[in-house]
Amino acid sequence: MRTDLQLSNGRASGLVDVLDRVLDKGLVVAGDVKISLAEVELLTIRIRLIVCSIDKAQQIGLDWWKHDAHLSPNRNRLSAENEELRRQVRLLERKVASLSSRRGNTRRDGGRDANRQGD
Repeated sequence: MRTDLQLSNGRASGLVDVLDRVLDKGLVVAGDVKISLAEVELLTIRIRLIVCSIDKAQQIGLDWWKHDAHLSPNRNRLSAENEELRRQVRLLERKVASLSSRRGNTRRDGGRDANRQGD
């Protein structure tokens, strides 16, 4: 009975060692699934899986969860920032439209600036 405990305990520590190494170094699984009919490719599925620790992911630049609005704890702040940016874009669009219409009026006046009087 004791050997069974030692054996299972050894397996557990071996699993912990393997998991620790995988999370520390990282593990990449990549593959492609292609479905063809009469040598005509109908569907391609590319599968990429990276298993690593959060520290390792940040180290190699895979920190997408920091910038995902759905996962960010400051979701309301991001929404307010987005609304402010939308407001600024609308304001700039109105200014561009106004400048474009002024330029069109100037060209119809024979190339003279409508704001200048008799220079």
